[in-house]
Amino acid sequence: MTDNCSTFFVFKISRGIKNSIFICTVPSLRRMGCAGSSQTRAKGGVNRIKKPRSWKHPQPIPISQLIQLRDEFWDTAPHYGGRKEIWDALRAAAEADPKLAQAIVKSAGIIMQNPDMTVCFDERGARYELPKYVLSEPKNLIRNS
Repeated sequence: MTDNCSTFFVFKISRGIKNSIFICTVPSLRRMGCAGSSQTRAKGGVNRIKKPRSWKHPQPIPISQLIQLRDEFWDTAPHYGGRKEIWDALRAAAEADPKLAQAIVKSAGIIMQNPDMTVCFDERGARYELPKYVLSEPKNLIRNS
C-alpha cells in the first residue's frame, strides 16, 4: 500500500489500523488517488459532516454567553498550533450549513477524524480540535437574554 507514496502519515481513528487514514504528502500522488488518501476516502462518503450529538452545558447558558465563548475560542485557537488559514476554514465550516461546510472542508484539504468535525487534521498532519460549543448549541440554551 505504501509503494505508491514516498511519505505518509498514519492517524489512528478508533479501532486500530483497519480504520486508520493514510495521507500522501506528495501532491502529484494525491491527485492520482494514492491508496487511502483523503480524496480516495471522500469518494466513499466517509467524510460527511454531521452536527454533533445533542449535549448539555453544565449550567443553563444564555445565547450571549455562548457567542462570547465561541468568539474567545476562535480568537485564541490559532495560537495553539496549526495554520491560521485552516482555522479560518474550520470556523467558516462550523458556522455554515452541512453542505457548504463539506465544500469548505474539502477545498481546504481538511481531513476529519469524526463526522462532527470535533477532531480534524490538515494535509501536513497538524491536529485541530473543536469543542462542541462552536459546532452546535446546547440543549439547555437560554434564548432570551
